[in-house]
Amino acid sequence: MVSGKNSKSARNARNAVVAKRSTPWGLIAGILVVLLFAGGIFGYAFYKNDEKSAATEALAPFTPTDANKDPSAQIPGVQTLSYTAGDHVTPDVRVAYTHSPPFGGKHDGFWAACNGVVYPRAVRQENLVHSLEHGAVWLAYNPDQVSGAALDTLKAKVQNQPYTVLSPYPGLDQPIALQAWGHQLKLGDANDPRVDQFITALRLNRFTYPEVGASCDSLGPGRFDQDNPPPFVPTPAQSEINGTTILPETSQTTGVQPDPTGTAGS
Repeated sequence: MVSGKNSKSARNARNAVVAKRSTPWGLIAGILVVLLFAGGIFGYAFYKNDEKSAATEALAPFTPTDANKDPSAQIPGVQTLSYTAGDHVTPDVRVAYTHSPPFGGKHDGFWAACNGVVYPRAVRQENLVHSLEHGAVWLAYNPDQVSGAALDTLKAKVQNQPYTVLSPYPGLDQPIALQAWGHQLKLGDANDPRVDQFITALRLNRFTYPEVGASCDSLGPGRFDQDNPPPFVPTPAQSEINGTTILPETSQTTGVQPDPTGTAGS
């Protein structure tokens, strides 16, 4: 017969063996992986936050204030003109704009939807100019020169951004042109820092556009259909073509800064 003492010793020995065999190495390894993954996420988030802070700091001088009403004056290459606001035409009228793309002057009574809209096809100029009157920034690009990564860069600056719109502009003399009411900047590279500077300085800048508080929402079919917008038509030279009335832009130059050119982004 086995004594109680011996039985207890045997049980203790078996428990020690079981404890030794059941060390949860898999669980420990899993925890380490989770900790390393969480550390990587934290580090990446810290890096991105630091990167965002640096970008915000770099754009601070281009943020409109009462003391700096038009920060775009600091951006090399910006052209400025003075336009009369509220000079509307009907959808059957075309305007003989003096700039391509236009950035002010007579325009259609219906504005183009401009709350982060990326148009895959060129849109009627007269409608887009009205969007500028509402405080939007219009990014136009030459579809023969801008595609791929450069186009994706421009789209990222517009998509889901209020009072911003992007569209191709056939025949554009530079790869990219930025328009705000009375302001234009032409560039050769989608990564040029002046793109963000222009948008920061002029989008919804209450000191530089006439219709503060006006909407950029889509008006809908019968007025301006975002999903089926009126197509782009090049600016005509004649005063009348096939019975279509052509009206002058009527503008007055107030200042032009030097326009350094870059290389085409594609």
